[in-house]
Amino acid sequence: MNDAGDRLRDSLPALPLAGRIALVAGATRGAGRAMAVELGRAGATVYVTGRTTRERVSEVGRASETIEETGELVTAAGGVGIAVPTDHLDEERVRALFGRIEEEHGHLDVLVNDLWGGEHLMAGSIFGKRSWETPLADGLRVLELGVRSHVITAALGLPLLVRSDGPLLVEVTDGTAAYNRRYRENLYYDLAKNAPIRMAFGLGEELAEYGGTAVCVTPGFLRSEQMLAHFGAAEENWRDVTAVEPTFAIAESPQYLARGVAALAADPRRAERWNRKSTSSAELARVYGVTDADGSRPDAWAYFDALAAQGEQGAPVSADDYR
Repeated sequence: MNDAGDRLRDSLPALPLAGRIALVAGATRGAGRAMAVELGRAGATVYVTGRTTRERVSEVGRASETIEETGELVTAAGGVGIAVPTDHLDEERVRALFGRIEEEHGHLDVLVNDLWGGEHLMAGSIFGKRSWETPLADGLRVLELGVRSHVITAALGLPLLVRSDGPLLVEVTDGTAAYNRRYRENLYYDLAKNAPIRMAFGLGEELAEYGGTAVCVTPGFLRSEQMLAHFGAAEENWRDVTAVEPTFAIAESPQYLARGVAALAADPRRAERWNRKSTSSAELARVYGVTDADGSRPDAWAYFDALAAQGEQGAPVSADDYR
């Protein structure tokens, strides 16, 4: 346990984000949905966007999670959830989204840029392939989903965000800056998952004069609905997956990152702690004293580093030592 983090958590008011206006872009499922819910639990009004609705399914192909349901979960948690179906590659739809927030509130306090939706491409045609073996259309689609959508959202949302008395931009990626010094298996994926880190660095420079914070966050091995479905498991029996994928022993629920991000958003010292930086669910848990849904504090990136060292030295590594 981290005593300093626990004390910081206990010192926060019950609804530290009451009166704050947030947008979680890409909140249909996984970490995006969980972050929206936790921001709502802290008292925020949360606009949530995504492409899958109760009437239409996106290219991800999962009808079981919808953006309307996310909005309802935010409200049920104690916040105000407002679902706005949006494709963030459609500039006019994004302009309309921010126009609505401006009309209804005049400003935005928190922008979480969690846009992705490229897992089906990764599994189908990209992982394990060299750049010139990757279908160009699929590679470019990865860059649209993972980079262009983030740039459009930031470019159109920042003019509203800087009206806040403490603007916060949270970019979401896969891997910390330190971990992503490794090549992430495929050029297009590597570019897509390093771009949000650089966005947080560059936009942190620009937000500093407004007292703002731009930070890039990453979960570890995320136990999302989509990942569980990939393994034919559910949250109740997720540990059964370790029989076929031993590293799943370090998996974390979406709530883990979400709790850390909600605590960061409520932190009055967040700019000095996090501006321009890259961090992880595990580091946020240590700083703010939060835990995963089961009370543990998994550190997937440290675990993967230990596994890499094991290959060189032969020392055994247990995921239990990193929970």
